[in-house]
Amino acid sequence: MQLTSLAGVAALDFDTIIDVRSPSEFAEDHIPGAINLPVMDDAERAEVGTIYKQVSPFDARKIGAAIVAANAAKHLRGPLADKEGGWRPLVYCWRGGQRSGSFATILKQIGWRVELVEGGYKAFRALVVEAGNAPMPCPVVVLDGNTGSAKTDILKAAKAQGAQVIDLEGLANHRGSLFGAMAGGQSSQKDFETRLAMEIAALDPSRPVLLEAESSKIGDLQLPKGIWAAIKDAPRIRVKAPLAERAAYLARAYADITADPERLLSVIDQLRPFQPAERIAAWQAQAVAGEYAALAGELMRDHYDPRYEKHRARHVDTERLIEADSLAPEAIVGLAERVISEATTLTPTA
Repeated sequence: MQLTSLAGVAALDFDTIIDVRSPSEFAEDHIPGAINLPVMDDAERAEVGTIYKQVSPFDARKIGAAIVAANAAKHLRGPLADKEGGWRPLVYCWRGGQRSGSFATILKQIGWRVELVEGGYKAFRALVVEAGNAPMPCPVVVLDGNTGSAKTDILKAAKAQGAQVIDLEGLANHRGSLFGAMAGGQSSQKDFETRLAMEIAALDPSRPVLLEAESSKIGDLQLPKGIWAAIKDAPRIRVKAPLAERAAYLARAYADITADPERLLSVIDQLRPFQPAERIAAWQAQAVAGEYAALAGELMRDHYDPRYEKHRARHVDTERLIEADSLAPEAIVGLAERVISEATTLTPTA
């Protein structure tokens, strides 16, 4: 079968989607919902490739066929042992060629109604790249605010209230700053682009989508051109909260970092190229003393806020301001309601 759109990928009606590529290929990225039943593992794939280049294509195909058959037998005795006669799988490899074709032939001989993805993962990847470079399909409104303004929590609350939201930091598994690394680390660039593209494909074009203000990179992951262009050009809603409220919020939100003193000191140390040595020493002393709210307040006042103000100047004409007296958890729902209301007025044709 041919994949023609990401919306069509999301609607695929198969019992199982099987990626027969090697584990490392699958780990980097795959069609959403697929399971990995490799017909060659990474070492076997490398071995066949070497034989292809250094001996002959014929020998490579012969040895490759034996490897595929052996691994197919393992899958039939293992993960596929309980599949009944009506089971309908979709199979793909890199380009829809020998690996998936060989495996599909075996499955068809058993009697299963197997189909192949025309063009394989490469065809799916082309759809993802196209979606990442295309303009956003609906109006975009960006939620802005200095560090510690609870933007991520406000967006989550807005989504819970029915707003259309894409959580970029959630997809990237990173909070977007030097202190932003999260447990589990970040996925590959391709995996990030796939998950983001699938969310974009699911958007309702008639409604605005709320995004958090980001730079072109979130941690080590680059935003695709289309969504980055939308973030730069979209109207903005800025949350403005007192420094003390933001500091208290950060002390709560970054509890994973404050729970690891060595990590906290190491991240502060990375600010040396930007701050005087005596300030770094003072911040590290606050970290050691457990004065996390005070530390957060000074980091924002002396490091993050000046940088935010410098980059915000060009958005003044399209910005709506929301004053937040409190960023306590019970205040977030009300702030989300205000953001949704402002977003509606900023996109009157949506």
